[in-house]
Amino acid sequence: MLSNGFSAREWNSLRRLGAPEKIQRFLDVDVGYNKEPGGATCRSPRRVLRDRVAHCLEGALFAAAALRAQGFPPLLLDLEAVRDDDHVLAIFKQRGRWGAVAKSNFAGLRYREPVYRTLRELVMSYFEHYFNLRGEKTLRNYSRPVNLARFDRIGWMTTEQDLWAVSDHLFAISHTPLLPRGLEWRLARVDKRLFAAGLVGTVR
Repeated sequence: MLSNGFSAREWNSLRRLGAPEKIQRFLDVDVGYNKEPGGATCRSPRRVLRDRVAHCLEGALFAAAALRAQGFPPLLLDLEAVRDDDHVLAIFKQRGRWGAVAKSNFAGLRYREPVYRTLRELVMSYFEHYFNLRGEKTLRNYSRPVNLARFDRIGWMTTEQDLWAVSDHLFAISHTPLLPRGLEWRLARVDKRLFAAGLVGTVR
């Protein structure tokens, strides 16, 4: 397997992470949450490995590279929200079922076991956990999978430049609505216990 510009030591570090759940554990335990204002950076996986800090897109890029090191295609899925930040997942498929690895400041927006038959099922598993600080459920749309191999030409895995090209692509592609028109006005606020649980470990 090609190391795609990583040094042997860096590539071995990714390969040693092994299974998707171990990649998630690395993101949760060994990589701090990037709170730089306004999404000031869009680090490559090499920079995340070195700097040990990432926001959700940087974490998803890192997870996609680590999944690629295990033999999975490097796939991202973009989640679109209203009155809230979007969220990006690194997705993978095992035995015909979808799962996800993700970096988030909210506890419920991270790992998903590969048990979901469709991408819609996977995305809907985030719905109740996707809320803003006013307690509104904000997830509305999701993109098709984006294979990051399309960005190999710009060295997305190891570049020292910010990966705004990936960010711009995720923003520009079409997204599929989750809710029928009009239903969002009938959504209840998040339960106080779920709200509190979602903020466990939040970096402020």
